[in-house]
Amino acid sequence: MADQQEKIDLAVPETQPPTQTPETQTQETEAPAPEAPTEQKQAPAESTPNDANTAIEQPIVSPIAEAPKKEAAPAESAPVQGLQEQEKPVDNKPEYLAKNPALSELFDRLPTILSISGHDEMWGVPLKDPNDVPTVNVLIKFLRANEGSVKLAEDQLTKALQWRRQTNPTALVEGRYSTKKFGGLGYLSTYKDAEGKETVITWNIYGGVKDLGTTFGNVDEFINWRVALMELAVKDLKMDQATSVIDYEGEDPYQMIQVHDYLNVSFLRMNPSVKAATKKTIDVFATAYPELLREKFFVNVPSIMGWMFAAIKVFLSKNTTRKFHPISNGANLAREFTPAIKEKFPKVYGGSGPALQEGARTVALEEDNEPAPAPAPAAGEPTEAAKLEQEASKKAPAKEAPKEVAPKEAPVEALKEGSKPPVNEEPAKTDTAVTTQEAPATNEVK
Repeated sequence: MADQQEKIDLAVPETQPPTQTPETQTQETEAPAPEAPTEQKQAPAESTPNDANTAIEQPIVSPIAEAPKKEAAPAESAPVQGLQEQEKPVDNKPEYLAKNPALSELFDRLPTILSISGHDEMWGVPLKDPNDVPTVNVLIKFLRANEGSVKLAEDQLTKALQWRRQTNPTALVEGRYSTKKFGGLGYLSTYKDAEGKETVITWNIYGGVKDLGTTFGNVDEFINWRVALMELAVKDLKMDQATSVIDYEGEDPYQMIQVHDYLNVSFLRMNPSVKAATKKTIDVFATAYPELLREKFFVNVPSIMGWMFAAIKVFLSKNTTRKFHPISNGANLAREFTPAIKEKFPKVYGGSGPALQEGARTVALEEDNEPAPAPAPAAGEPTEAAKLEQEASKKAPAKEAPKEVAPKEAPVEALKEGSKPPVNEEPAKTDTAVTTQEAPATNEVK
């Protein structure tokens, strides 16, 4: 019995803890369990070291939750900064390049263009980099002429530079040209308006051609004269002095006006020499002088020729045809301009200014191998002609008398000989009126 009692006494302390443990576990599960999350939500900063759940969650959950936020910012900002660094060269580009990718691309091709052509001057402008305003304006003109196509603009600019290298048009301006062939056919005027803005006008007086074969017979010589007049006008545009870039979609201040006068010119047929000169002029001007024309006026054109301009519009762009203005009466030309400018036009064109021969400029002209004039004889001294007559009369005085027997034949011969120039001249004048024809008209389409 004693042994049993000891066993019972020893067993009691072993069975008591389990009886308390369920109560303790029940209390801990019923009370602290719901309170722990509440304490964590309401006051996570007040957690104690005895709070096991909180002590464990804080070092694990809190840093993990915050770490991505702190590390995400630099992770995201690094690519942004990288992109900004990559975009800096784009941002540093001039605005006209940023707005016009085609212009930027054409500048990228410019070194190749200059290398292929072997020439770097266009209209007096040395072609440089995108920061050079005159260079930018030149490239814009070639782009506009090709409706924004970089490939076409590159091809045309290359050909234009090659032509200038071979022809040297700036030197042609300093040349001298035949008065007999080109005198009175081309002029240049520069008029200023009330604000000081200059308007450059070239005048082509095709009605002034005296002999088609003489003026147009040598095509290369005609082209040189025509190019010299054009280059003289280009110099007045002062493109090499430009300080502002042309608005690609806006007005271009570096353009000229062209006036073509067809008074007494017929459009009925085309002389072969005129046709050849016309074709060559079109080819040269279309390639080497794009976007230099603001407006072109065809004056003293027969009204019946209106159909010709209507036909031309079928083959040309709207941007080109809108620049053409046929005027049947040249006296109405000045009405197309502002009062400050029209008053300076020659009277024959509706203004109050002097005639072109007096107030306009032209290329240097000279007579064709004309003999130097003989010095004037001293007072009382007979002229060379008189001396020759005296010597002739002394050598054959008797032979002159028989010729008087038939005095009527001499006038007949004289009349025939004297009538030959008029006979030859009149058809020439008529032929000029008939054949100074479409060639100039077709030529000026470009």
